[in-house]
Amino acid sequence: MYGVSAARTLASVRLYVKLARASRAVTACADAGLAQAGLTHTQLGVLEAILHLGPMTQRALGKKVLTSPANLTDLIDKLAARGLLFRCRAETDRRNVVVDLTPEGRRCIEDLFPRHAASLAAAMGDLTDAEITTLDALLRRVGRHAASCSGDETP
Repeated sequence: MYGVSAARTLASVRLYVKLARASRAVTACADAGLAQAGLTHTQLGVLEAILHLGPMTQRALGKKVLTSPANLTDLIDKLAARGLLFRCRAETDRRNVVVDLTPEGRRCIEDLFPRHAASLAAAMGDLTDAEITTLDALLRRVGRHAASCSGDETP
């Protein structure tokens, strides 16, 4: 199959299952804080991206949070209805819609993100700093290679 040995194929399947289980477990650790704030992971990603990168167009924001344009519009609608975000036309090109945090949205994400990050760090358990660095590099390589295989160059 695709020029890969049976042993490597089996090892890759096992690794994929472990990766998926680990991802679900880490996500579950972070879910409590997000549920308490009434946010989904993707909504948190939208708020966090704007917090750390500043106001951006919906197109740029969609690339950062890896969601479809239709889903992003729905996310922004919901966050705007809660008073956390607002949209405005870009002054330089009125065809572009820029999304930014409201003061309430800024307070929300500035309060929530450090707690969310701490829960993710806690979920990493007893990994050493060196192991985290190694795992980061390995997962980046896997993501890039998998993206190139699928034609999606966005990891």
